[in-house]
Amino acid sequence: MTDLIFYMFPALLVGAALYFHLRAARGATVRAAEVLKEAEESGLTEPPSLHPVVDLSVCMGSGACVKSCPEKALGVIKGKAVLINPTHCIGHGACASACPVGAIRLVFGTAKRGIEIPQVKSDFETNVPGIFIAGELGGMGLIRNAVRQGVAAVRTIATRPRGANPLDVVIIGAGPAGISASLAAEEQKLRYVTIEQEDSLGGTTYHYPRNKLVMTAPMQLPLVGEIKVREVSKEALMEIWQGILDRFQPKIHFGERMEELIPQAGGFTVRTNRGSYQANSVLLAIGRRGTPRKLGAPGEDQPKVVYRLIDPEQYRGTHVLVVGGGDSALEAALDLSREPGTTVTLSYRGSAFGRVKPKNRTLIDTAEAEGRITVMLESQVTAIHADHVVLQQGDTAHTLPNQHVIICAGGELPTPMLKKIGVQVEAHYGN
Repeated sequence: MTDLIFYMFPALLVGAALYFHLRAARGATVRAAEVLKEAEESGLTEPPSLHPVVDLSVCMGSGACVKSCPEKALGVIKGKAVLINPTHCIGHGACASACPVGAIRLVFGTAKRGIEIPQVKSDFETNVPGIFIAGELGGMGLIRNAVRQGVAAVRTIATRPRGANPLDVVIIGAGPAGISASLAAEEQKLRYVTIEQEDSLGGTTYHYPRNKLVMTAPMQLPLVGEIKVREVSKEALMEIWQGILDRFQPKIHFGERMEELIPQAGGFTVRTNRGSYQANSVLLAIGRRGTPRKLGAPGEDQPKVVYRLIDPEQYRGTHVLVVGGGDSALEAALDLSREPGTTVTLSYRGSAFGRVKPKNRTLIDTAEAEGRITVMLESQVTAIHADHVVLQQGDTAHTLPNQHVIICAGGELPTPMLKKIGVQVEAHYGN
C-alpha cells in the first residue's frame, strides 16, 4: 500500500499540472477565437504592411510568438498560432525571431490585397542608381527600422566618390528615417540638406492624435548614441526629436516641399517650392500617407479646412465637421466631442462604418445616443463656406453652421512619383 501511494503521488502531481495546463490552453483558445471573430465581423482582416504568416504544419503552439507581440496581434487557437488582430500588427518581426521552430515568415500584402513596395537593394538603393529609400515608404513603418535604414543608406552614400554637384545628398522628409539620416550625414561630414514639407518634424508620428502611445524600441542614433524608449506618448517622442535637433542642429529646412525630382548627368536636381538643389544622390525618407486625399468640394481651399486632428482643445466651443469613415475619422470625432461646447458632425458617404475597430463603433453609437455627435451616413460635402457647410444626403441638402472642417479621407500614395522617376514598384500579395 505504501509503495502504491509512493508511485501515485507523482502521477497525481503530473495529472494536476496537465489538467491546469489544458484548462488554461482552452481558455486562451476561447479568448483568441473571440478576438478573431470580432475582427472578421468588422472586416478588419487585412494587415497594413509587413506581417507574420504561420506555417501550421510546423507550428507547435508554444505561444512564444504571442508573448513577444506587444500589440497582441497573435493568439493560439487549438494549439496553433493565428494572426487574430491583423490591423494591430506593425511589422516589427519579434514574433518570427521568438518562434522556437521557425514556423513564422514575414510577408507584405495578402492574396486579397496587394501592397506596392518600391524595389530596393540591401543598401537601400533603388534600381535607379543614386536614389535611395528608407523608412515607411519602403514598407517598414516601425520607428526603429526607419532609423536604422536612414543611417545605413547615408553610410552607403558616404562610401561613394564625391561628384561635381554642390551636394552629396538631398534627404526628403524629416521623420525618424530623415532625422537619423541627417545625423548620419553630419557624422560623415557630407554636403547635404534635408527638406520637410511640414512645418514641424516627426513624419507620420506628428499626425498622431494628442497623447497617443507610440510603440518603438531602443534605437541607436549617430552623434546621439542609444535612445532607450519602448512605449512613449506622441508628445514625449516629439520632445526627444526636438531636443536632438536643438543640440546638433542638422540642416533641415521645414515648410519646403519637393515638387520635382529630375535625373541629370552625374546626379539629380531636386526642385522645391523655394528653389532647387543639385546632388549626387537623393534619399527619399517620406511616409506612405502621401498627399492628403481631398474631397474636391468648392471652398475646400479655405484655411478652416485641415486633414488631421492634432489638438482637440483648439476647437472647443465651435461647430466642427469631420469627414470620413475610418478609425482616424471616428477617433477625431470622439476626441472633439469630449471638448465642452463643441458641436460635432460626422459625415460618411457609406451606409455603415464597416471597417473600423469595434470599440470605436461602439463609442460612436454611444456618443450619438447621448447627443454628443451627429452622424450623417450616406452624405457628401457639396460646398464649404466661411460660416457653414452644405451636405447632400439622398435627395436632401443640409446646411450646417460651421467654423472648422477636418477631412480624414486617407492619403494618395506617392507611387506615381516613384514610377515617373523610374523606380520599380512591385505589388506583393503575401510574399
